[in-house]
Order: sequence, then C-alpha cells, then structure tokens
Amino acid sequence: MTIFHFLQVFHASLCPLGHVGYKETAMAIARELGIMAADDKALSGAELDALSEERFSTEVEQIAVYARVSPSHKVRIVKALKEKGKIVAMTGDGVNDAPALKGADIGCAMGITGTDVAKEASDLILTDDNFSTIVTAVKEGRTIYDNIRKAVTFLLSSNIGEIVTLLVAILVGWKAPLLAIHILWINLITDSFPAIALGLEPSEKGLMTQKPRQPETPILGDGLARLIILQGVMIGALSLTAFRIGQQTDLVTARTMTFITLSLSQLIHSYNVRSRSLSLFKLGFFKNHYLNLGVMASLVSLFTVYFVPPFRDIFKLTLLSWTSFLTCVGLSLLTLVIMESVKSRYNVTK
Repeated sequence: MTIFHFLQVFHASLCPLGHVGYKETAMAIARELGIMAADDKALSGAELDALSEERFSTEVEQIAVYARVSPSHKVRIVKALKEKGKIVAMTGDGVNDAPALKGADIGCAMGITGTDVAKEASDLILTDDNFSTIVTAVKEGRTIYDNIRKAVTFLLSSNIGEIVTLLVAILVGWKAPLLAIHILWINLITDSFPAIALGLEPSEKGLMTQKPRQPETPILGDGLARLIILQGVMIGALSLTAFRIGQQTDLVTARTMTFITLSLSQLIHSYNVRSRSLSLFKLGFFKNHYLNLGVMASLVSLFTVYFVPPFRDIFKLTLLSWTSFLTCVGLSLLTLVIMESVKSRYNVTK
C-alpha cells in the first residue's frame, strides 16, 4: 500500500526562509520520520507543474515527498500512482483535499479537525485524529482477513477429508464407512465450533512485516488451495485406514473407528491451521481460548454420542476395545505430526 504524506503543512511554522527552503524543510522532516530514504526524491508544487505527464509517470514511484502542492497536484499524484497499479491512501482534513480523498483507493479524513466535505469524500475517518490509529486499523484488517482464510482452510480441508473417505470407499467396492447421520453430526458439531473460534485467532507474529497482497489475489491464492486439498487427502487417508482396520472385526466397529478418527483428526487439525508456517509448539496451544473451548465442546459432544447408550444406538455405533480406541487416537494425532513436518520443510525451503 502506498500512503501519501503531504508535508507542506509544516511550512508556516518551521520554515522561515519562505519559498526558498520549504522543500528542504519537508525533506528533513521526512527523513527524521523515516518516510524518505537516501535514494528517494522530493518535488515542490512548482517543480511538479514543470514535469510532463510522461516524465512524471516515469518518476512518480521514486518521489517520496511533495512540498507545497495544490489540490490539483494531489489529484494528479493520486492518479499517476493508481495508473502504476499502486493502492493509494490519502489523508486530509480540508475542503480542498476532497477531490484527492475521493480519487484515492482509501481516503482517510480527520474526525475532529476535518471538514464535513472531507469526511463525506473519505472511506475512513480517524475519530481521534491520530495517525497511529491507521496502523492499528491495518493490523486489525489483516488479522480479520487472515482468520477468514484459516476458517475457510479448516472447513474445506475437513469437508474434502469426508468426501475422500466416502468416495474412495465407493470406488474400491467397500461398504459405506460413514452413515448420513455421522456426516451431519460432524458437519454441525465437529466443524462448526472450531471454525468459529478460528475467526477469533489473535494476530500472528510478523503480520505487519508481510508485504501487502495484491487486490486481485484470490482468497485461496498463494498455494493455499493446493494445501487444502493435500490436507483433505491426509484426513481422508487416515479415516480410511481406521475403517480398514475396523473391517477386520465387523462393519459396525469399522464405522465407529472411522467416525471417531475423522472427528478427532478434524479437531486436532484445527490447531494446525492456526498458522501456515509457525510450529504449533512455538505458537502455543493455549493462546486462543475460544478454540480450546470450541474443541472441548466438540469433544464432549462426541464422547456423549459414543459413551451414552441411547445416543450410541441412534448413531449405530459400538463400544471399541481400548486397543481400537487408542488406534483411532494415534491415527488422529498423525495429522499434527504430518503438518508439523510440512511446516518445518516450508520454513527450510522458503
């Protein structure tokens, strides 16, 4: 995101040299604030008028500071940067800032000192007139978008796991590993609580150091769609393994093992998707209290169905031997082991 800082507002109070030194004053302030690097350029309004459109279009990305510019200059700067494919944010408070605020991708007006015209033309209003609030807003926006991706990743990978489990069993000629009531229960209980909790995940470390994403990038871009498919295949393969092991006893045992393995693997997988690159052991198991509560609620619901006879009869399940039950737990924990290995390799090859 490209954010403008029009520094001509400092001229009256900080530059007694008049028109001779306002540009130098603006550059000095910009360097002190970290806005201007050593190889960046600065332009005054008069110098901007002297540039042709072609010349300005060529140099606009190297210009970090504009001093003593008029409203028409601001509109010209916004237009030139947008033509370069930049996402442009513009801050302002006066009536003369309204055209540029309207033309920018994100117009940001002052809530206290800003005029009504500027506020009407803006997309965002700083109610405290504090520029640091913009940073907070950007962080909050990135967190929300990131959490939406996590929730979508969890739901899609879980659903693909269910599809793989049923589809492969049908293709190889096995009996259905899950009944309709099992699928409905998993979708309503096992999937829902963790997905909602993932939407409340705290900001990931290093979120503000990431490069801004391009607006045209799809929500499942950057290899996320491929990762979701692989995760779904993983969950499906583990569930089919449980079904195959259970078939050595009888069909009801096989379906019970599949139901428990699929449910537990999805719950464990909800912790995997909290970060695409950070290990869960570095991220911490207990930072998202909502996820812990959601997983706990799902576990209580699962074990109620499994251990309480009336519910167990409705779901056509059976009590497993401890060996079979621990086999289900072990298969489910493999989702954590596999994803930790993937994250480790991702960080090494990145």
